[in-house]
Amino acid sequence: MTMAVGSTPPACHRISEVSAPYGPWLRFEQTSRWNLWRTGRRFLARLMDVNRTSHRLAAIAPSATLAVDSKAKALQAAGENVIGFGAGEPDFPTPAHIVEAAVAACHDPKNHKYTPAGGLPDLKEAIAAKTLRDSGYQVKASQVLVTNGGKHAVFTAFAVLCDPGDEVICPAPYWTTYPEAITLAGGTPVVIDTSDETGFKVTVEQLEAARTDRTKVLLFVSPDNPSGAVYTPAEVTAIGQWAVERGVWVVTDEIYEHLTYGPHEFSSMPTLVPDIAEQCIVVNGVAKTYAMTGWRVGWMIGPDDVMKAANNFQSHATSNVANVAQRAALAAVSGGLDDVAMMRAAFERRGAIMHKMLSEIPGVTCIEPQGAFYCFPNVSGLLGRDLGGATAGSTLELADLVLEQIKVAFVPGEAFGAPGYARLSFALGDDDLVEGITRLADLVSA
Repeated sequence: MTMAVGSTPPACHRISEVSAPYGPWLRFEQTSRWNLWRTGRRFLARLMDVNRTSHRLAAIAPSATLAVDSKAKALQAAGENVIGFGAGEPDFPTPAHIVEAAVAACHDPKNHKYTPAGGLPDLKEAIAAKTLRDSGYQVKASQVLVTNGGKHAVFTAFAVLCDPGDEVICPAPYWTTYPEAITLAGGTPVVIDTSDETGFKVTVEQLEAARTDRTKVLLFVSPDNPSGAVYTPAEVTAIGQWAVERGVWVVTDEIYEHLTYGPHEFSSMPTLVPDIAEQCIVVNGVAKTYAMTGWRVGWMIGPDDVMKAANNFQSHATSNVANVAQRAALAAVSGGLDDVAMMRAAFERRGAIMHKMLSEIPGVTCIEPQGAFYCFPNVSGLLGRDLGGATAGSTLELADLVLEQIKVAFVPGEAFGAPGYARLSFALGDDDLVEGITRLADLVSA
């Protein structure tokens, strides 16, 4: 007897319908056919293992920043005294009035139901008002889409703009998620390298040299993660005017808008270059400004036709963001900025301390952070050197060596398209900051 191994199991007769003398034989025969079918399916599945996950998702690189943070926390849970510089989140609790708004929202039955996929109308109005207050950029509530955190806004922005083969100019160093979001959306990241010698800023000349007939979008981030660089108003204006003249869309990430230090100030591109509004998407969120990384509320702002498509996409992908989190975000963006000023002052102090300590380590150079909450030192001078009896040939190896030997965690520059550098967050307590950099200095000088 022959049988094709397919997706449908062989028919199973009811034994009760067969006369008794043949019942045992049929039970054996049907069981054998069933086992043969199952064995064949397992064999084919093994042969096709390579295709069990789509090529699109299998190609995604794990988040290096989350991986470092996870490894550090695992060591801490095992009893190790680890100092973690990997996390990109404030170490402060969410301000009390925001938490209280969320508690009240939990008890309100209207928040227990579905709400509009694009966001609560009150929150969208408040985001539009906050954008005018903080950026000088006037938009309508209908131009706002509330998303499940800033990452969701970034992905949706590229999903709504990119067709397969469209090129997105992506200056490096870049946040680890950007290239993955671009690729998932069908775009092709075109990386432009910068360095500490240029202040980690891209120039119009570099942009023009990278532009091709396939260029669709420029990714622009200021203040920048991981470098901490902040573009001047003149630099923002020049880049915006270039994009308008060349017909290039701009996705500008303004998540660190309130975290600038010293003379450096945030500038919103569509405010300085109004003509770009019809070819610009702004992404933002409550995570960094209000210490709300776990609440997962972000947003994107863009032209009406683009936002209509983005709303349609979200209606099928996630529907509405959790209502309680949206109510908390409403309290955040419609409230004052006193808590934000307190956190910014603490970050500025810590950044200055970290910059000074890193700059004193032989083999390390570091530009002073202008925004966000990261130092991004050049640690290439530590490669190939004896460090506690071991050497590292790359910053990936250096990160493992440092974590293993002195229990200090940082994110290697390879994660941001910038080998030779390291990202250290100063969003942690002053004592831990000093202890961690001291351990690194002692390892280098031993």
